[in-house]
Amino acid sequence: MARVPSDRAPGEPFGPGFALFADMLLAGLLTTVAALPVVTVPAAFAAASAALRESATGGAHVTAAGYARRLRARLSSGTLAAGLALPLLAGVLLVDLALVRAGLPGAGVMATALALLALGALTVGLRAVASPYGPSVRTALHRSAGDPRGTLLLACAVLLAVLLAWAIPLLVPLLPGPLAFAAAVVDLRSAGERA
Repeated sequence: MARVPSDRAPGEPFGPGFALFADMLLAGLLTTVAALPVVTVPAAFAAASAALRESATGGAHVTAAGYARRLRARLSSGTLAAGLALPLLAGVLLVDLALVRAGLPGAGVMATALALLALGALTVGLRAVASPYGPSVRTALHRSAGDPRGTLLLACAVLLAVLLAWAIPLLVPLLPGPLAFAAAVVDLRSAGERA
């Protein structure tokens, strides 16, 4: 009887796909903890995207020490200024949402526009922090417009994360991992298509 070849390392009970899944979950937990101060959200997602990009391309597995090193590098590169924009954007969206719920004329149209605006902002924000060259909104906008399929894939990942958070709130601490992984893989996919 022929044996099926395995990509497992000696002593590793699971294959590389499961190891990548475990890396994604660990990166999600580490990102959740690192994002608790709110202003560190962009740096936390950037560190997770960098760690998962390296793991997906055959590099080292995600570790807490490696994640902390990447997080320190991103925090020192000035991503805290971008993190200050998050509470401001959330405040504007909450005020707009309160006005929509007040029953003013055109509330349905505004609710749809706000949902699309939030989805677009999250998608472009994820592309910005997943960039290996550092977060830049202008670059993320150009990359989003230049790669509509990748942008659609990332928007679907954001929608799926929102639906999972709504349906199974216990998954919320793990969701940053799949989002960071989606952003990193979309970035790798678009770089591969350009090559």
